[in-house]
Amino acid sequence: MGAITNRHTPETGFRDASSIPVSRTHLPFSAAAIRATKVSAPTGPTVLNERASEAATRYATQVISASLLAGLWRTVEFLCLASLSLALIAFYDMPGPSLFARYAVVSVCGALAGVSMIQAFGGYDAATFRRRFGQIVPVATGWAVALAALALGIFFLRIQNDLSRAWLALWYACGLGILTVLRICLGFKVRAWRQAGRMERRAVIVGGGPAAEELIAEIDREPNNDLKICGIFDDRNDRRSPASVAGCPKLGNVRELVEFVRRTHIDMLIVTIPVTAEKRVLELLKTLWVLPVDIRLSSHSSQMRFPSRSLSYVGRVPLLEVFDRPITEWNSIAKRVFDIVIAGAALVALSPVLAATAMAIKLDSRGPVLFRQKRHGFNNQIIEVLKFRSMYHEMADPTAAKVVTRGDARVTPVGRFIRKNSLDELPQLWNVVRGDLSLVGPRPHAVHARSSSNEAFIEIVDDYFSRHRVKPGITGWAQINGYRGEIDHPDKLKSRFDYDLEYIDKWSIFFDVKILALTPIHLFRAENAY
Repeated sequence: MGAITNRHTPETGFRDASSIPVSRTHLPFSAAAIRATKVSAPTGPTVLNERASEAATRYATQVISASLLAGLWRTVEFLCLASLSLALIAFYDMPGPSLFARYAVVSVCGALAGVSMIQAFGGYDAATFRRRFGQIVPVATGWAVALAALALGIFFLRIQNDLSRAWLALWYACGLGILTVLRICLGFKVRAWRQAGRMERRAVIVGGGPAAEELIAEIDREPNNDLKICGIFDDRNDRRSPASVAGCPKLGNVRELVEFVRRTHIDMLIVTIPVTAEKRVLELLKTLWVLPVDIRLSSHSSQMRFPSRSLSYVGRVPLLEVFDRPITEWNSIAKRVFDIVIAGAALVALSPVLAATAMAIKLDSRGPVLFRQKRHGFNNQIIEVLKFRSMYHEMADPTAAKVVTRGDARVTPVGRFIRKNSLDELPQLWNVVRGDLSLVGPRPHAVHARSSSNEAFIEIVDDYFSRHRVKPGITGWAQINGYRGEIDHPDKLKSRFDYDLEYIDKWSIFFDVKILALTPIHLFRAENAY
């Protein structure tokens, strides 16, 4: 989030010139190396200390991404300029259909050129949005250059006699007025958001001491920095890691950090432990990579040289990229819109099937039609998933303490049919519309889910929670590859987990469409759904 992180800077080559360069492909912090690292598993739920709990409450508010705001504002200004042009044409002298079509094309091209030129003059930078009247200069300049270029294009295309000069002059003047008013209003709103702490990128430092102090000082030197350091987490004692570094409080240890991030809206974790301490860094990353945040290693004081392509920057502070949060900003919006449209249409189209299934369940056995179960959702949050009831009501197992097996006496006759054909999952379309689930993603498991051998899932796969970095789905890549139904062997869960990680790494809207298209085919081939 935010506009100040640049993957590449004008600098070329390597950041430090004093030692041997290190290629990113040879760094020991790959996903495979992190997964192979052994760390001690937590023995119980984590309780935040008082200071961390107060900070978690403060940073639980949703933040507004500067880059997302810039994209939305481009759309707003484009629509305003294009609509204004068409309105002026209709008001000034409504032409015939063929000429109006030409005006419409020119209007769209002019609005696109206006937005592009405002972008070129820095009109959509995060720092520009914060200015009171200073943002009017790049807007006015960009809009003037755009319409000058448009007028030149009209001249060279020899259509100037077909288009009104008065319309073009009015479009510029009225467009500049509207853009100016909108920008002044936006400036007031952005400053209010900043004062409320809602328009900032939030980061947490992992590791205290001099390295953290130097990093905070570097960040504070950036005049247009939107990065907010919310606190420091360090496993070391106060002698090596004091309670406060450069005015930034130490909030707890690394285990508390995981719980802290799950309660808040944190964008980035910055590890200040030297990259040369490979074993310790790998242990930290193993603990932290289950979180849906960007993870960076601070390299500003490192004596190792890194290629520019492996670094991102906060101002001029170089950070070595380790993990990026999957499905962010515009991708998350696209996925959410896709979910709502498809799930909403499916609910309407399948309403007769839903009604017939509900009636069959009601006639087959007593009890409610729907079954509600607590499952793990995005970022390990607990969600309530809906299903058609497939078991006898008195034998229902909301905690999934015992896995359903072939010929299970708890399953009703109707339940056996709807489970085999996945009709019991259809109410989860409402979970998708509500925002708890996505259409496609790792399948959500019950909070206390266990395998047939009575092993908890987190005991079988030690980094099991890393699959919760994205929203779970009704169907997923693992199910398409045959991993559906009973988990009677640890390898089945491990294979599911591997496919879930592959989905997270390769996600795209087209990948979701592919999985949805293949789902009906694989439902009929399923052999493990009882």
